[in-house]
Amino acid sequence: MPRYRLTLAYDGTDFVGWQKQEPPMDSLPPSMLAQGSNHATHATGEERERTSLRTVQQAVEDAVRQVVNQPVSIVGASRTDSGVHAWHQTAAFTVDGEGNRPPDERLALAINARLPGDVLCRGCVRTRDDFDPIGDCIGKGYRYSFHNGAERPLWDRRYVKHVWSRLDEAAMDAAARVLEGEHDFAAFAAAGHGRESTVRTIYECRTVRAAGNDSRVEVHVSGNGFLWNMVRIIAGTLMEVGLGRKSAADVRRAVETGSRTLAGPTLGAEGLCLMWQRYPEDPA
Repeated sequence: MPRYRLTLAYDGTDFVGWQKQEPPMDSLPPSMLAQGSNHATHATGEERERTSLRTVQQAVEDAVRQVVNQPVSIVGASRTDSGVHAWHQTAAFTVDGEGNRPPDERLALAINARLPGDVLCRGCVRTRDDFDPIGDCIGKGYRYSFHNGAERPLWDRRYVKHVWSRLDEAAMDAAARVLEGEHDFAAFAAAGHGRESTVRTIYECRTVRAAGNDSRVEVHVSGNGFLWNMVRIIAGTLMEVGLGRKSAADVRRAVETGSRTLAGPTLGAEGLCLMWQRYPEDPA
């Protein structure tokens, strides 16, 4: 039962997120539905056709299934939300025996040939039989990108949050460092996050203005795990600091009190990108 580790990148704009899901019948327009369909029974007892939402997990499963010639279940390290991008998403699947599939060194090429244009398989290698992309992950990193300036973005508009007024990246960086370490991040979680504990450890949180690109400000944050919308709320809070509406002391107060109203807004998904995950067997 060989197990494979995938490294994936994707433009999340036209996906409803990573995880496979199906909408209530008749609830969404055709443009938000994936190709292909299955049948389900309506509440009235009538059997009707149901089409799945377009998700990254489903797109990858469809491609891998065609390559290995058998059903597979893809497990991903992070369940990125609708519109969130990834440069490095770790996933895994297991196949039944040797089967009829390309040699290992050609699997990534074969998978890419069957993926849609907004998903890329950056690697596919054999891994240990018990490799768990979720449970074995010891750290992950995200980047939130701002386009900062009066001229709105064009070519990269799908990947940045536009802020017209000048951001003070030094003030943002000072506030970002307040978040480092183990804290209760209740103030930085969306309502209904569904986690028993809101305590997380942030390994590093920094804000920089990109070298050679004065209009790009980036928030980089890494940790042992993140709550629902946590990075987008962190980015929204630091944006408020950069605009002079909040201070590092305000950020500290939000952490200490756990009050969601003291943190900043939840920014849009377009600026968020999952950058990496790390596992015990990976190089430091």
